[in-house]
Amino acid sequence: MPFTLSTPVTSELIIKKSRFIGCVQPMQDRASAQAAVDALWQQHPGAAHICWALLAGGQSAAVDDGEPSGTAGRPMLDVLRHQDLEGVLATVVRYFGGVKLGAGGLVRAYTDTVAQALLQADKVPLQRMCTLHCQVPYALEGLVRREVELAGATLIGVHHGTLVQLQIRLPEAQAAAFEQRLNDSGQGRVGWVAQTALSS
Repeated sequence: MPFTLSTPVTSELIIKKSRFIGCVQPMQDRASAQAAVDALWQQHPGAAHICWALLAGGQSAAVDDGEPSGTAGRPMLDVLRHQDLEGVLATVVRYFGGVKLGAGGLVRAYTDTVAQALLQADKVPLQRMCTLHCQVPYALEGLVRREVELAGATLIGVHHGTLVQLQIRLPEAQAAAFEQRLNDSGQGRVGWVAQTALSS
C-alpha cells in the first residue's frame, strides 16, 4: 500500500563544506511543487542549487537544477520510490562550500539528505478518495449535511437550483455504504450523478 506524509520534515547535512538542506512534504501535483520550489528560492537567494523530485503519478518530476545530469533529481526520486511513497515532494537546497564532490559524492549527498528527512517523517496510508455528486429536494439538504458529518466526509460544493446539488468527498471504501444510507433515509428522493475517483 502506498503512503504519503502527514507533515513536512526537514534535514540538514554538511558535506565537505557544502550545506544541504532537505525537505520532504505532501504534494499533489507539479504546479504546487513548482510553487514550493519558487518559495525556497525566495528564502535561499544565495543557494547554488535547489534540486527536487516529485512522486505524484503522471505528474512526477526529477530536476537537477544545474547539477551534473542524473546526480540529484533522479536519485532523490528513487529514494521516494523505495519508501513506497506517493504524493510527496523532496527538495534539497545546496549552498556550495568550494569543494567539488564528484558525481558519486553528489548522488550520495542528495540521497542521504532526503533519506535523513524521511527517517523522521510520519507516513500515513494513502486512501483512494472519490467524489460523489447527488441532488435532493431542499427539504433533504439538512439530512445530507448530517450524514456527511457523521461519515467524516467533506462537503466540497453545494449548488442551489431547482434541486440542491451537493459534492461530497470521502474514502472510496466508504462510498457504497454512504450512498446506501442516504438512499434509505432519503426514501428514493436522492439522485446520484456518476462519481469520480482520485487519490488523496
